[in-house]
Amino acid sequence: MKKNKSKYLLVLILHVILAIAIYAFPLVSKIYGILIPLFGTILLINTKNKNNEVLLVASYVVGSEVLLRMTGGNIAHEIAKYEVIYFLILGMFFSGVSKNSILYLFFILLLLPGVYIGANVLGYEVDVKNAILFNILGEVCLFFSALYCYQRKVTLQQLEYIIKAIALPLVSIISYLFLYTPSIKDVVTGTQSNFETSGGFGPNQVSTILGLGMFCFFALLVLFSKTNKAKIIHLSFLIAASFRGIITFSRGGVFTAIAMMVVLIAVLYWFANTKAKNLIVVLSISALIIGGFVWTYSVLQTGGMIENRYANKDARGREKEDRLGGREQIAGTELTMFMENPVWGIGVGKNKEYREEMTGIVAASHNEITRLLAEHGVFGIIAFLILLFTPLILYFNNREHVFLLSFFVFWLLTINHAAMRLAAPAFIYALTLLKVSFVDENSVPREQTV
Repeated sequence: MKKNKSKYLLVLILHVILAIAIYAFPLVSKIYGILIPLFGTILLINTKNKNNEVLLVASYVVGSEVLLRMTGGNIAHEIAKYEVIYFLILGMFFSGVSKNSILYLFFILLLLPGVYIGANVLGYEVDVKNAILFNILGEVCLFFSALYCYQRKVTLQQLEYIIKAIALPLVSIISYLFLYTPSIKDVVTGTQSNFETSGGFGPNQVSTILGLGMFCFFALLVLFSKTNKAKIIHLSFLIAASFRGIITFSRGGVFTAIAMMVVLIAVLYWFANTKAKNLIVVLSISALIIGGFVWTYSVLQTGGMIENRYANKDARGREKEDRLGGREQIAGTELTMFMENPVWGIGVGKNKEYREEMTGIVAASHNEITRLLAEHGVFGIIAFLILLFTPLILYFNNREHVFLLSFFVFWLLTINHAAMRLAAPAFIYALTLLKVSFVDENSVPREQTV
């Protein structure tokens, strides 16, 4: 046991060193990006996925996506989604899939009419293949993730390892951000989303992944820190992730993290005995106090600008009319597209082109729900309803999956403010479909697979 704890600490330190190496020598990021799929493939071939190792590999890919994007380590912008798909197909080759996961085959088939329409209506000046892939790849990634995870049996300990696999690259992201912007006061001049405090990359995506990191470190702190050293480590990274998430000036990831943590606390409280409930109350109060200190420090470091940002005010403290950075208008145009084409939709990839024609606004969708409606019509509604209700129905017979509702909240809130630009919402959604038990069921025969 002590040996495993020492290895974990060593791996954490190595990820801090990785951030330093990437900052000093950017080429390291490209090497890192190549090594992840290489070692992942070797691991799966050697283990034949006997203990669902593919979930660890895919989790690590999800956690590393933003780091590689912000440091130029990806050979292609959407490579993380392709890697997740590749690894899960490899996992299915070794371990099969549940026969009941056919529901998600129906989900992906519902999206095919929109693909066909998009391929035929996009303008000549548009790269049709790239436009369609950009808009549909998130759903394809979700499909393969759900196909693999649906009712697959894992233990709570395996979930711990999955969360750690996501969190490890986030240690590198946090470390890199402190190296990239050591002085916050020098780069904050307004209340808009800040690229300088986000490693020079998109604040919305950085905020999203840091929000997921906040939850991961919180979960590790609350449920999987058995020693004081582990508690200090996870608390430190929780505070660091919270601070860096706040000062991106992109609010979505932070609000999502808070919602996930509140849901996890509520689930734990609901099933806890009296003694554990008292501990959860103390924990909640402590979290509020620590959160207050992090917020206060963030306000001081940004000269009060972050306070204005969250109050929806500009740098001079004046109330802004637009509360969501233009997202309301973009979503509004997509609802208009749906009303005009309620059955078949306007076709995958067409919404950006159509919006420019309607309003002159050149912008991609931030909301996956309204995009599904606009591009897929009634088929998009049915597809979304499958995604929405399946995990909730499964939860009635899967109460030991203490993270199910928190993961569900991450998916639902993230697709509302960041669409499916990252692989994270697709994969985290699929984790809600796992069948979790507190004990190891290796001795119990697996359910039939095909």
